[in-house]
Amino acid sequence: MRQFAAPLGAQVLGLDLNRPLHEDDFSLIRKAFADHHVLVFRKQDITPQQHVAFSRRFGPLQIHVLKQFQLPGTQEILQISNIRENGEPIGLGDAGAFWHSDLSYKAIPSLGSLLHARELPTTGGDTHFSNMHLAWETLPAALQKTLLPLKAEHTYIKRYEEQRAKAPWRPALTQTQLDEVRPVVHPVVTTHPENGRKTLFVNEHFTSRIVGLPVDESDDLLQQLFAHSIRPEFIYTHQWEEDDMVFWDNRSVIHLAGGTPDDQRRRLNRTTVEGTVPV
Repeated sequence: MRQFAAPLGAQVLGLDLNRPLHEDDFSLIRKAFADHHVLVFRKQDITPQQHVAFSRRFGPLQIHVLKQFQLPGTQEILQISNIRENGEPIGLGDAGAFWHSDLSYKAIPSLGSLLHARELPTTGGDTHFSNMHLAWETLPAALQKTLLPLKAEHTYIKRYEEQRAKAPWRPALTQTQLDEVRPVVHPVVTTHPENGRKTLFVNEHFTSRIVGLPVDESDDLLQQLFAHSIRPEFIYTHQWEEDDMVFWDNRSVIHLAGGTPDDQRRRLNRTTVEGTVPV
């Protein structure tokens, strides 16, 4: 394990996911994941089936609501890609355009996501991760006291139409899809079930309001928290290399896609592991 010179993140050394993973090694990875929040596995030339199998070691997998962007034949994998085939996008080309925690809008949010680089641009494409434990720990004590009893609503559709206006290839959501992503309420401050640390559990993409506050007070408080949570001293930026597998903890971090030029092809495969109800 090589810890990064950053406020989070570590590289896992000497592990080939083509080979069976022994239970002792898995336990070390699980511990490192809780400690470092983002793990990087370099040079992992594995199949989608191996990607899914490794992901399942951490828990059941969640299926994204936009099923049209699944990897054909592998429903557990969401394609993150700006590539078009026969004029149609094969994946979510604008995924990660706002800071967020994957699937915070679900009643049972994600434990973590595993993203595998299959085709990378020559420029751009970085991913930024911010440590939400540090975001919580550096808030003024008086504000921490105010936040502890509060709950917030999370909804997938908060920015969906805004994204569709910029990317009309995004499909309109069917009623079935809308039913699948109905708004949910989670604590503003949660406790990580493995490392025991408190974390700020709000994000600009999916957190829509603080429950019980007037709209203007809710908006002001959320904007304050959003701005605080992405201070530079909390952030690790991952520069992708071919066949990287990056595993991040959605209970501990939020992340943002740095963007890719339209003329540069980008394709990554993502699985998402189910977590537990936040407390």
